[in-house]
This record gives sequence, C-alpha cells and structure tokens, in this order.
Amino acid sequence: MPSPSGDQYLLEHGDQRAVVVELGGGVRSYEAGGRPILDGYPLSEPCAGGRGQVLAPWPNRVGDGRWRWDGVERQLALTEPAAGNAIHGLVRWVPWRRESASPRRVRLTHRCHPQPGWSWIVDLALEYRLGDEGLTVALEAINRSGEPCPFAVGFHPYLAAFGGPVDDAVLRLPAASWYEADGRGLPVGRHRVDGGPLDFRDGRAVGAAVLDTALGDLGRDDAGRVEVVLEAGDGSDRTSLWMDGAFTHVMLFTGDTLADTRRRRRGLAVEPMTAPVDALRSGEGLVVLHTDEVFRASWGVRPG
Repeated sequence: MPSPSGDQYLLEHGDQRAVVVELGGGVRSYEAGGRPILDGYPLSEPCAGGRGQVLAPWPNRVGDGRWRWDGVERQLALTEPAAGNAIHGLVRWVPWRRESASPRRVRLTHRCHPQPGWSWIVDLALEYRLGDEGLTVALEAINRSGEPCPFAVGFHPYLAAFGGPVDDAVLRLPAASWYEADGRGLPVGRHRVDGGPLDFRDGRAVGAAVLDTALGDLGRDDAGRVEVVLEAGDGSDRTSLWMDGAFTHVMLFTGDTLADTRRRRRGLAVEPMTAPVDALRSGEGLVVLHTDEVFRASWGVRPG
C-alpha cells in the first residue's frame, strides 16, 4: 500500500534519522537518539498543518489571491477558502523527482509551471543532508522564463516539544519587530517587540501564548545566520534552528487552529521566510529573478 506522502527517502547519520518525502518535497520526520527533533507525521497519514512542507513560490498568505505584477492583474486559487486567501505557494501537493541520493543525502527537483495567477516557469531543487551539524536543507530556484520573475520561499518545520505541550518550553528568537494581523491572517501593522509578550530575544517561556505571528528585523551572528532555540523548561534539552541571510522573516505558529486537536501545541512551527506575509501584494521582500538567474537559500536544525 503506497504512503499518502509518496516515496520515502531515509537519511541516517549516527543516531540521527530523517525521512524526506516525494509529495511536496518536505521532511516527514527527524529524530536524534530516539527523540523527535521535528514534530512530523506518520507514514500512513497525509501531511497536515503544513508539517515539514516547502512553501514556494511564495510563503504564507496572499489576500483574496489577487495581486498585480508588471501591470497585469492576477488571480490565484483560494487555497484557504474560509479566509479568502491563497496560502503557501504551489508546490506542497505535487510530486518531486529524486535526482540523486546517498545514505546521508537526497536531492529532489520540481519544475513549477505557469497556472492561473502565476505566469512563470521556475526550476526548484532541494538538497537534504544529515551530518554532525544536524539536518541541513538547501534550496535553489532558477527562473526559466523569458521575463523577470518575482519569487519568495518559506519552510514549515515544527520543532517538537519535549514530551509535553510547547507551553513549558523556552523560546529564544532574535527578532526585533512583529506584524499585527487581522482575522484573516493578513498584516495590518508592524511594531517593535521591545519588552512585550513577543520579545523572545533573551528567552522566555512560550506559556499560553497563541501564536500565528510573523516577526522580522532578525539579529544575526558574524556569519549572517539567525539562530532560534527551543529549550525544555527544566533546561535538560534543546533544539536549534538556523537560517542563512536569504531569510528575512520567521513565522511562529503554536497550532491552536489545527483541525486535528491532538496536534495542537504539540510543537512550535518556526517557519523561515524570505519575505513577509502577503508579499506578492505588497512587494516587500520579493526577489526578482531574471532569466536563468539562480536564487539560493539554506537552513538547518539540530539537537542541542
């Protein structure tokens, strides 16, 4: 019986195991020493809540699915119909082709073709690698169209809590601003986090916070990376997620609105994004790729 997520690609390194899937090109699970690092989903079930998915050629929401580019009005399918939005791009539910693989590495590719509301051909390639540094994910996007192409990308991993609800975990995230959103999840303002409930720069418990929130103005280390840390409340364990300079925003989601109540607050979605919510309409953060131009971005996650 085939899995709802298609072919499965197992990566192993020491006590680490990760499973990457054909459908959507995402990561279904990642564990180290028997502990889940990512809160994934079973082999026998389809992906739910965006777990581990790739969000391209835009992340998050486009209000009304309607946007304008180069003087042309465009209408995307409303894939979040209750809110009237197009959400998380065009590649979550399509098969990706395995181009090469080894015990610790797999490379998947997909060609995103024109469709209603999207006019460009974009070649996408993903490489997943397991090593001493944990799980590393590298993306390449190439515009194969004869005209400039707007582009953004995001990823949707959930960092697993430590045997309990995420409420008990401590989050450290070097973000100096947050985006206020309306009832449809669309931005209506931007504010400093200073001293408020979304100021995680020095670390604070997630607690009862209900998060479906984008943050920006990310602090970086000398290598240009952003590091996000989720730590067990008693300090006994931790998970680190890093993202390179291509990622300018991050989305936090505690899963309180997930249809399956068993999955709510079981982990924290920490979503690297190269542009904020509703970027196709606002233009904020979009990369414009010229014909055959290559865009690269990478992120990773590790225990400890």
